[in-house]
Order: sequence, then structure tokens, then C-alpha cells
Amino acid sequence: MIEVIWVPSAIDDLRKIQEYIARDSMNYARKFTEDAFNSTERLTIFPKSGRVVPEYGNPNIREIGHGSYRIIYELVNGEVHVLAVIHGRRLIGWSSSGLRK
Repeated sequence: MIEVIWVPSAIDDLRKIQEYIARDSMNYARKFTEDAFNSTERLTIFPKSGRVVPEYGNPNIREIGHGSYRIIYELVNGEVHVLAVIHGRRLIGWSSSGLRK
């Protein structure tokens, strides 16, 4: 089984989304966050189940959908590193420091 690791920037993304949703509903914000973590659990068994991120075309950089959001992850040395959680309409890019929005 493969380990799923949420990097600090992805956790920060999720926290900001949760804060935004909580303005209207604390319960929905908690559920969104819980469901986001749960949606990555399948990657422990099926790490390539997400689609290749079209902006990169790199088979190791993939994404899964979660509502209107994209959970971006990278396959690294037998692990899954969750890199970012971004809204589906936002453009993403890559820099030497990692994924950026």
C-alpha cells in the first residue's frame, strides 16, 4: 500500500477553502475538508487513478476532482504527495519551489 502525504501548502490550501465555506456553513466546511482527505485514500491502492494534469503532461503529476476543486498530486518514489487543492477555474503553473497558482 502506498502512503499519501499532504504537503504543508496543500493543507494550507484546504484550510483556506474551509474558512471560505465556513462563512456560510461550518458543517459543510467540515464535511468538505473531511471528504477531501477521504477522496485521496483511494490513491493508497490506485495511485494512478487520477488523470494526468493537462497543464504539465507529466504522468507523475495527476489530479482528482473534489466538487469544484482539483486535488493535485505527484507520484514520488512510491509515495503520493498531495501538492495543492485549487478551484477548477484557476490556472496553475510550476516553479522551482513547487506548484503555484
